[in-house]
Amino acid sequence: MEWVWLIAAAVLGGVGNGLAGISAATVLVPVLIVLCPTFGGDSGAFQATTLALTCDILSSAVTAAVYVRHGNIDLKRGWIMLVCVWAMSIAGSVVAWMVGGAVLGGFCLFLTFAIGIRYLVKPESKGDDDAAGTGVSLTPKAVAVSLFFGLTIGFGTGFVGTGGGMMMFIVFTAFLGYSSRKAVGTATFIMTGTALVASTAHYLIDPSLLVDHADMVVVCVGLATVTSLASAQFANRVQGRIVGLVTGVILTVLGATMIVLNYHDFFAGLFAEGGLGAQVLACLAGYLRFLVPAVVVLALVKVGVRRLPREAFRKLLHAVAFSSGVVLAYSAESWQAAACASALFAVVVYPVLALAERWGGYAGVFNERRAGEVKMSLLLLFGMSAVVIAVCWGFAGQRELVPAVLFTWGFGDAAAGLVGKRFGKHRTGLPFADPNKTWEGSASFAVVALVACCATLVVAGGQPLAAALWRSAVAAILGAAAELVSRNGNDTVIVPAVLTAILIALC
Repeated sequence: MEWVWLIAAAVLGGVGNGLAGISAATVLVPVLIVLCPTFGGDSGAFQATTLALTCDILSSAVTAAVYVRHGNIDLKRGWIMLVCVWAMSIAGSVVAWMVGGAVLGGFCLFLTFAIGIRYLVKPESKGDDDAAGTGVSLTPKAVAVSLFFGLTIGFGTGFVGTGGGMMMFIVFTAFLGYSSRKAVGTATFIMTGTALVASTAHYLIDPSLLVDHADMVVVCVGLATVTSLASAQFANRVQGRIVGLVTGVILTVLGATMIVLNYHDFFAGLFAEGGLGAQVLACLAGYLRFLVPAVVVLALVKVGVRRLPREAFRKLLHAVAFSSGVVLAYSAESWQAAACASALFAVVVYPVLALAERWGGYAGVFNERRAGEVKMSLLLLFGMSAVVIAVCWGFAGQRELVPAVLFTWGFGDAAAGLVGKRFGKHRTGLPFADPNKTWEGSASFAVVALVACCATLVVAGGQPLAAALWRSAVAAILGAAAELVSRNGNDTVIVPAVLTAILIALC
């Protein structure tokens, strides 16, 4: 059975190399560590890294050759990366031997999963085809970027056993203006030398792999080379987005599977009765009982109320979102479960919304003001809800402050948006304030926030009305001030942070 996994890993490693310039090690190392007994023990991860680097030599070479033939390579702006990566790969190899298998193996598993998610969220990175390869000189910023990432990627190459292709791809496209195909071609060209240098260093440190398992080396290298050649030919003939999506699916599924298998005992305990994982799932189940009817009602309002103002519907969405943190807090057995459920929901929903954005009617459904607004707002909102839960319930031991913060923030923000946009006539003119904010909007925030906070402290916290009133007044005024000075959507972070600190201090 070990040979089955070995062959499958070599094939998938070659496919990833040819499709997106990803090192074969991204697939090979986690599979070998988890599923192949030969690569167990203290030195197993190091030997798996050595085998992966060996596969990368030929697979990267043939991939680079295909991209060169199609004119998709640019070393005029990539030579600094090349020199740095090759030089630092030896240092990484030495450190990899020193830290041992536990650190190295676990790092590779989570790296595989993270790379897969990256390609699913952003399957195609677009650069400037015209600029790349036309003699454009390196700017000082590009030199600094190349030096920093070249040195760090080179070290990681020797340490993790990857050719650094994925990292170089991101640097080339995000910082140096490469198109996706030129980035892959240049990265695989550099990886050929990198893998040769790093694998040589690995064999000099520990030659046992070549001595004891030469048959595995030959089979893996052969399969990875053939499949990388075929997939490189495919990648140069189809759209980059298709290549990215295929790569993302393969790596995400592989990484998640390997993590579960490698940490089976941990996950078994986590999801046992009473475990944190089981509590998180129960909390999410309770939240869905609130979310599904809420979504149905919002859909009916969107379809049935034709003349509903755009901003009013946005605030209905906000009300459901802000209420979510409260529902999660009161659906959980512990603050850890509630905070984890909130954060997990954000992590899951973000890539789903990123994919949904490709549908033409998406922006109209959510009344987006700018591209990506909804997914980023939800990520920040649920992330901050997790923080509020952890601080108010976990640190301060007062679960009733969770709804106090979230309702004060949510209803105050909604009032400021509705009143400010419809009736706001007087800009604050304050030098430190958002220039778009008005006195009418800020005043409405303070009034509504005071009522929401006071009601919550009395009902949920059982506080006397007089005490709740003055505490709410302080929180409302300072919350309105925080909202006033917040710019570019930063109120999603600043306002709840300020309200949390104030209410904990006062209560």
